[in-house]
Amino acid sequence: MKTNNKKILISVFTSLIFSAGTLANDDFDKAYNSFNVNEIKADVKLISSDKFGGREPATAGGKMTTDLLVKEFKALGLKPGNGDSYLQKVPLVTIVTEPKSKLTIADIEFSFLKDVVATSRQTKKNISLDKSDLVFVGYGINAPEYNWNDYEGIDVKGKTVVVLVNDPGYATQDPNLFEGNTMTYYGRWIYKYEEAARQGAAGAIIIHETKPASYGWNVIESSWSGAQYHLPAKEVNEAAIDVEMWIRVDKAVELFKAAGQTFADLKQKALNRKFKAIPLNLTASISLENKIEQSFSNNIIATMPGEVAGDEHVLYMAHWDHLGSTVVNGKKEIYNGAHDNATGVAGLIHMAKAYKTLSNKNKRSITFVAVTAEEQGRLGSRYFANHPTMPLNKIVGLVNMDSLDITGLKKDITVTGFGKSKLEDYLAKAASRQNRTLTPEQTPERGYYYRSDHFSLAKKGVPALSAGGGSKFLNEEQAEIGKKVTALVAKCYHQTCDEYNEAWGWEGMVAELQLFFEVGYLLGNTNDWPNWHKGTEFKALRDQMMKE
Repeated sequence: MKTNNKKILISVFTSLIFSAGTLANDDFDKAYNSFNVNEIKADVKLISSDKFGGREPATAGGKMTTDLLVKEFKALGLKPGNGDSYLQKVPLVTIVTEPKSKLTIADIEFSFLKDVVATSRQTKKNISLDKSDLVFVGYGINAPEYNWNDYEGIDVKGKTVVVLVNDPGYATQDPNLFEGNTMTYYGRWIYKYEEAARQGAAGAIIIHETKPASYGWNVIESSWSGAQYHLPAKEVNEAAIDVEMWIRVDKAVELFKAAGQTFADLKQKALNRKFKAIPLNLTASISLENKIEQSFSNNIIATMPGEVAGDEHVLYMAHWDHLGSTVVNGKKEIYNGAHDNATGVAGLIHMAKAYKTLSNKNKRSITFVAVTAEEQGRLGSRYFANHPTMPLNKIVGLVNMDSLDITGLKKDITVTGFGKSKLEDYLAKAASRQNRTLTPEQTPERGYYYRSDHFSLAKKGVPALSAGGGSKFLNEEQAEIGKKVTALVAKCYHQTCDEYNEAWGWEGMVAELQLFFEVGYLLGNTNDWPNWHKGTEFKALRDQMMKE
């Protein structure tokens, strides 16, 4: 009886949203309405079942997942997206870094994990810093579009830089400085390590503060210890420093005191465009040992060729992997990742099915990319971005589906990284069919735009859309569903309780897939090339590639 009620609700909702339609096309309408909630449920349930073992890359469960995707795409008649293959082999490196000696700076006592974490992406057994000169480089940012360069006039080759977390906009809350409260990529920890490497530094120390980092030290302690997955350096063409470190802010206070400075004073100076890096007249020493293992996994790529401009691609992306399993007190515990991201994987399959119902081919090609190892640091999408199966300047835009909405029907849709690209114009057009509006994310300071697979392509200049959910429920019934499911999602994120649940707000997922379908359909049948908005971090890259 519940299923019938849901079918009626979806039918009514669909008829209502078509009253604000942006397209009048029977072929389109048929595809738009082809998303079958019961079939979607069945696929989410299957993909998140114990049978797949938590979908960890380089495991039997991981291979089972990629085999399923290839089978589904083949059955739909999609063409291999990597030459004559649906597979793109992704080499992986697992590194467990253990300290062989303590971090030594002046006479400060650093306790490993409690006060400092230290890792290395270098595929060498032994890594060390030996009396490496320390230089405070403020926020460690080199951003021409913001007229900001913390490295100007300083040579840090072979040295260790000390860096503040986040960016000056967040610190000042000045909307005219960077993006104010909204974190930019320059505020992310990974950027700071990458820029230090580009500047030739041997090591980097990021000072942890809970608010600007958006998470506590406990996250640093757990996330930067144990096995870390990476791509081989030769595959990503990105420099890496020898030693990447975080220290607690109270230890940073001690460090600056030993250098004859104060943390508060230097942090204030770092907010000025005229700031110049400051040698601290201290050195850092640490010795690490890496235990290294090589493995591989696969991205799955399938294409529906376009009829007019087949070399131009609209991309749908979702990560198929999750956290695998662990043994607790002798019992195997499986991280099934039903919401994150069996919903996205099922969404990818059903998006392809919707396109296959079209009688007429799209002008442009529609390409589906299921990437591996997102949970290990967006490795599959990073590999794809560095080894694209089509030129990056032939990708019109990307829609990422990471944890689709299961909290019920909404009056709005939340855009992560709101205001970054003109892809949002297409999303707004699609949203109007559902009488929905676009709203910014509620916590832009946390930098969620930089935490999922779309960012790997955005970082290369490809316009990429990340959106989902919303803040205003359609009615009280949906709000009640949302209240229960939202609490469950928060509790079960990256936990073993992220399991398939019949009581989810499945109508929200169907509506979201319809939105994304229309975005891709519009992009696939236009000659437009939506770009980044002026002032965003990635526009210069896009402009340059389009000239080529």
